Amino acid sequence: MTDMPASLGWAALGTGFIFLMTALGAAMVFFLPGAPQPRFQKVVLGFAAGVMTAASVWSLLLPAMERTAAAGNVPVWLPAAAGMLAGVVFLAALDGALPRLRQIKTSSRQSALLMTAITLHNVPEGMAVGLAFALAASGEHFAAAAALAIGIGIQNFPEGMAIALPLRQEGASRRRAFFTGVLSGAVEPVFGLLVVLAAAQAVPAMPWLLSFAAGAMLYVVVEELVPQAHSRLGTCGFVSGFLIMMVLDTALG
Repeated sequence: MTDMPASLGWAALGTGFIFLMTALGAAMVFFLPGAPQPRFQKVVLGFAAGVMTAASVWSLLLPAMERTAAAGNVPVWLPAAAGMLAGVVFLAALDGALPRLRQIKTSSRQSALLMTAITLHNVPEGMAVGLAFALAASGEHFAAAAALAIGIGIQNFPEGMAIALPLRQEGASRRRAFFTGVLSGAVEPVFGLLVVLAAAQAVPAMPWLLSFAAGAMLYVVVEELVPQAHSRLGTCGFVSGFLIMMVLDTALG
């Protein structure tokens, strides 16, 4: 990555695309007539849980193990296990640091945790796309970088929905729900560009970052989304979200 301006430009292009897909997913709140009904909420929360569970495995933990195996300096399982545990502990601590939300409204607490988990998940995704496109700027593996961006971008569409729609159900305005969903994806271009500027230092940390995000997402799934979505409709939403994300990750990742 000797040509830094070109590398940054390509990284901005790739991460800008995946950010746009998050925004398009969040924009779905503008196409719902009125506030979503409780039955629809269960489907949405189940869908979000399925998306996040599959993304934790195929987008985060498995790539973390693959990167660790390629580096060959520590046991393959170590960054995945330690990073995931750190993500769970971090979200549990954050949950405990929200006493007012816990007392006022369960849905508000749930939305805050969901927003945090998906935002953390977007950090390593933005870094991965930024690095891939920076390498493509020097003529290396452009097709792989494009496939990675398309795959993550398509995945980001339901993730934007997973933040915006529950907020709308909670009673937030469409505009607020939309901008909150958009905000969760704003970290992708930011960290995508930062990782290009500090490529040599960031690459070794990627398995730990990926696993940390996986732990954060799994905490929210088990602690918040699955209990709230508990119903046959919620189960159908979970299976649908899991299958869609699994297919996207394996076919496009």
